[in-house]
Amino acid sequence: MDQKIGVYICSGCGIGESIDVDALSAVAEEFGPAKCETNAVLCSQEGIDLIRKDIDSGEVNCVVAAACSGRVKTEEFSFDQMTTITERVNLREHVAWCQPAGEEDTQMLAEDYLRMGIVKVRKSKLPTPFIEETDRTVLVIGGGAAGLQASLDAAAAGRSVLLVEKEAQLGGYMAKWHKSTPTGPSYQELADITIQETIEKVQAESNITIKTGTTIEKIAGAPGMFDVTLANGGGTQRVGSIVMAAGWKPYDPEKLEHLSYGKFPDVITSVQLEEMAKAGKITCPSDGSEPSVVAFIQCAGSRDPDHLPYCSAVCCRVSLKQAVYVKEQNEENKVFVFYKDIRSPEQLEEFYKKVQKDGTVFVKTDTSKVAIGEGSERKLSVEAMDELLGEPVQVEADLVVLAVGMQPAVLDDPILNLEYRQGPALPELKYGFPDSHFVCFPYETRRTGIYAAGCVRQPMTYTRAGNDGTGAALKAIQAAELIAQGRAVHPRTGDMSYPELHITRCTQCKRCTEECPVGMYNEDVKGTPLPHPTRCRRCGICMGSCPERIISFNNYSVDMIGSMIKSIHVPDEYDEKPRIIGLICENDSFPALDMAGLHRLQYPPWVRFIPLRCLGSLNLIWIADALSKGIDGVLLFGCRYGDDYQCHFIQGSELANTRMDKIKETLDRLMLESDRIRVEQLAIDDYHKIPGIVEEFSETLEGLGPNPYKGF
Repeated sequence: MDQKIGVYICSGCGIGESIDVDALSAVAEEFGPAKCETNAVLCSQEGIDLIRKDIDSGEVNCVVAAACSGRVKTEEFSFDQMTTITERVNLREHVAWCQPAGEEDTQMLAEDYLRMGIVKVRKSKLPTPFIEETDRTVLVIGGGAAGLQASLDAAAAGRSVLLVEKEAQLGGYMAKWHKSTPTGPSYQELADITIQETIEKVQAESNITIKTGTTIEKIAGAPGMFDVTLANGGGTQRVGSIVMAAGWKPYDPEKLEHLSYGKFPDVITSVQLEEMAKAGKITCPSDGSEPSVVAFIQCAGSRDPDHLPYCSAVCCRVSLKQAVYVKEQNEENKVFVFYKDIRSPEQLEEFYKKVQKDGTVFVKTDTSKVAIGEGSERKLSVEAMDELLGEPVQVEADLVVLAVGMQPAVLDDPILNLEYRQGPALPELKYGFPDSHFVCFPYETRRTGIYAAGCVRQPMTYTRAGNDGTGAALKAIQAAELIAQGRAVHPRTGDMSYPELHITRCTQCKRCTEECPVGMYNEDVKGTPLPHPTRCRRCGICMGSCPERIISFNNYSVDMIGSMIKSIHVPDEYDEKPRIIGLICENDSFPALDMAGLHRLQYPPWVRFIPLRCLGSLNLIWIADALSKGIDGVLLFGCRYGDDYQCHFIQGSELANTRMDKIKETLDRLMLESDRIRVEQLAIDDYHKIPGIVEEFSETLEGLGPNPYKGF
């Protein structure tokens, strides 16, 4: 592509009052652009028409728009990315709104940002999307509430659906349940289970192929071209995307020794009681008699660091429902509920009050023990410390019901059997759930094109599981559509770039195959990476991990960022104007920087921020480039990592942090102090911390003195 760069500088929103726009134009002219224009309001119809006219005439095919943040006015500054390279230079939030107007340092900051923007465009190429023949069929694994609804919604959207269920019948656990908790006003009466109606709709849908009594032998390939081999001679079918709705399993009560499951036959689980109710009668397993006193023990293994550290969400509601079963069987029956906290959100609080009113006794306790009921007509004895009364209580019961927690069905069972270098199962969060991050990215797993729904994603009710199936189906449809167009899925939705490898220089170090957070790479027997582009989410972590620097994107490369750093004007040591490079995550830190500008927070003008796709894409050569250029210090802003991580690319920020030892090696080699590098975890709402961080870092650099490489 013969680049024809047009530079368009806005003077609105206070930019013209803060910066000498004519001097800025002179800086742009140093690069010999095809066009350099200024406009009072570049995002106005007049300003956009000016740019479009130059593009349509062929005078310009690369646009540098120096105005407001690239995170706003996106529609106005959207040009055909297949024919036009566009770069947004932020003069508003990152200069005019965070620096004193008319100052020399403010002008120098604006000029450096413009230089970096033009250099970035010079180092960019038009995207060449990866497009192969793809399939749009949606594979749904699991025939419970979530899987059935996902199948119906995908079929309603015109997609072919392959529904695979390992059991002989559809419906999952809901098909075994007696009743549901209240689902409508007055929220006090139990509701009928309607799963059979949903099953019949699925069976009547011509777009849905149902495979019951079937499991997945293996899944090869990548999104848009997954090859799914069914067990037991079920054959192989190509699908475009996958909804994982494999459901849940109850926590193993055998592990709850203090609650005597397995020791006494009349200590059962909530799952067993539900099946009894469905069969028509609640009885004591020991002798078949009807219990007249039933004790429910909540959080049986849940919210316990030795078992399930999380709340299983539905157990309290299930026990309230089952207390009603016991009372309906005989209104004279007595029911006790031993609980840590009763969690009956939303309108189900009305149901909780009704159960209380109907005679169920609630005992708040964090400690319960089940023993044989010696010297009593009852079979069992539940001992606990009543936290409200402040004294021990003992309840003699015929039947004890343990409200065991929910675990994802994928725990200890890969189910998908992926042919991925990084393993056959979906990577899990610390609790065993396969989300990418259950708060920030619902349905997303750490494998592109595979979406989790229902209780395999997190504990939830029947109603919510159905809604979850809808959400996951929409994600699966979106993924297949974008991949067919050669575009990325979340979070860089629409990105047409993908990593290109100069494989002849590969040393088979395996860092890209090991560190890719989404498992894009397989490898051959020698360890040479085998990329699957449709698995890629364009984070660039592989680019940052590669010591040979053989991985790049058309619009993001090691050379590009290095050249941007080298384009910065570095005053000599006698000017007493230090320079700091900020390499920051585009997903949290860069928006936080915008917010600092929106709040007119001022910080030292020495820092030039460069957004990275992910801090994990940081290549150590950039640190060397910056310091050998004479830059005095480097700030690295990444997302929060750890168990509560916020990184859009899962492990990027954490990987960048682990590379700090190698950065220290770089500094030692350059004979520089390690304090010249600072790493910060910065969430999007931490914008108010930015001025303090930059000021403190500037003071540290002042104490260290100028970089001795200035002028070389």
